Amino acid sequence: MDIRETISNQTDVALSVTKHLLQTDGKDSNVVFSPASIHVVLSLIAAGSKGPTLDQLLSFLKAKSSDQLNSFASELVAVVFADGSSGGGPRLSFANGSWVERSLPLKPSFKQVVGTSYKATLNQVDFQTKAAEVTGEVNAWAEKETSGLIKEVLPPGSVDSTTKLIFANALYFKGAWSAQFDASETKDHDFHLLNGSSVKVPFMTSKKKQVISAYDGFKVLALPYKQGEDKRRFSMYFFLPDAKDGLPALVDKVGSQSGFLERHLPRQQVKVGDFRIPRFKISFGFKASNTLKGLGLVLPFSGEGGLSEMVDSPVGQNLYVSDIYHKSFIEVNEEGTEAAAASAGVIMLRALLVSDKIDFVADHPFLFLIREDMTGMVLFSGHVVNPLAS
Repeated sequence: MDIRETISNQTDVALSVTKHLLQTDGKDSNVVFSPASIHVVLSLIAAGSKGPTLDQLLSFLKAKSSDQLNSFASELVAVVFADGSSGGGPRLSFANGSWVERSLPLKPSFKQVVGTSYKATLNQVDFQTKAAEVTGEVNAWAEKETSGLIKEVLPPGSVDSTTKLIFANALYFKGAWSAQFDASETKDHDFHLLNGSSVKVPFMTSKKKQVISAYDGFKVLALPYKQGEDKRRFSMYFFLPDAKDGLPALVDKVGSQSGFLERHLPRQQVKVGDFRIPRFKISFGFKASNTLKGLGLVLPFSGEGGLSEMVDSPVGQNLYVSDIYHKSFIEVNEEGTEAAAASAGVIMLRALLVSDKIDFVADHPFLFLIREDMTGMVLFSGHVVNPLAS
């Protein structure tokens, strides 16, 4: 399996999910979510699926087989999501968990994949009489795995006596900028909202050279994080439309063109003129299953069968995914970025010639991504429409 090709496909899926989410549930609010986290949960579901349900999952995830998804997941867990803090790099925590109705024996083949490829903890629980306790258990697990940032991935009432399986995934990232901002330079400026009004927010600034490219209608800034002793390189990318109200059109462009990201990543440092980025902090939760259904992934949620490869029981024919919940957090400040997520359940654009200095003033709504640059894996994506709103 070519991991680069697989990640390129995964990135296309991630950006199409980003586009759909930012145009629907997240249209009017700040958004952060982890496409990588949702990808892993869907891969786990695919590992227990067959027939049309499996075909639809593979088609949606742009994968050839569930074996390919499983080996990709184990590569991710071992390579991309390994903690780098002991070597001076970003702190990463990535964990998978599953909660299964104790009266349902898991198929040995599924149990093995869950444990080996996904390194997931398997918990046998009593949904029939203790649904509320299980909800608390899953939420406590997500809180622990995300260093306390994600308090409640499963909302009250999301689990009841008919629940048979819960898959959850938690992702935590904390990185320091390679070149930190001087907090004494941070000053308030106007940030222009999509409705035409503006708010005063704290902007970070720097006179140092920055990695920026200008394209037709938007600019892209890369802010690298301190690298550890391994080969991984993490960066945050800011996609800033030229027009104050240009975010919706830019989101549409980013999520509609295959390979868009690779063609629009800045590579070179340039001198900056006016350079300002707002501090922001976002917490965002949504029912990912609704977004996925809106993109045509309906069979795993339909109750038509298809998830029969998970359990050794006639009940397996009737299993379906009721919901996938996802919750994320991100904070961007002078020192760096702290982010966490938990899930349950080709026209080449020419880079414009850069004049002597380039301005990058993020004083209106923009899109952002956090990516591991060696592999190209997108960990988080979202947009900021108002830095004062959490």
